[in-house]
Amino acid sequence: MAYVIAEPCIGVKDTACVDACPVDCIHPRKDEPGFEEATQLYINPSECIDCGACVPVCPVAAIFALDDLPEKWKHYAQINEDHYQSCSQKP
Repeated sequence: MAYVIAEPCIGVKDTACVDACPVDCIHPRKDEPGFEEATQLYINPSECIDCGACVPVCPVAAIFALDDLPEKWKHYAQINEDHYQSCSQKP
């Protein structure tokens, strides 16, 4: 996993990162089902190409390289991964 979205995104869900991502690995987008219900946006760890394009456009500084993720938000790496695992298991 290259990048992780952490706690500052909760309740904000600014989608500038979605628009900046060249491989469309940040979801949900505003036009996708579940956007309103989601508490934050998530980076798909298997699709992220580690380009970092999302980092400078995040208005709340919620996106971190995995190695730079603050200790207090380390669990967000698993939260991002779990989000995509649960999505892949839906019928």
